[in-house]
Amino acid sequence: MKCILASLIVLATCGSALTGADEPARHSYMPAQGYVPDAATAVTIAIAVLSPIYGASKIKGEAPFIATLKDGVWIVSGTLPPNMYGGVAVIDISRTNGTILRVSHGK
Repeated sequence: MKCILASLIVLATCGSALTGADEPARHSYMPAQGYVPDAATAVTIAIAVLSPIYGASKIKGEAPFIATLKDGVWIVSGTLPPNMYGGVAVIDISRTNGTILRVSHGK
């Protein structure tokens, strides 16, 4: 009986070591204003994400990009040149953690 109990204790100890249950939480800093605190940061992220998707020259042609904060989400959209018709790129970015919530391009 003592042998079985000792084996169970060893297995439980090894199991927690293998799963990392005894490891302390890793440090992670969260700025008070979130990882995307302002419109300039949101626009920089938007251009970096949109350029590989739609092409750098197309995205550059939609500058300037305008960022508006609504309910903790930056909505960043391009601008059409004067006398042009069509759509522009739009991207939604979480102010808190920088997650890309939506990417779209109008026609």
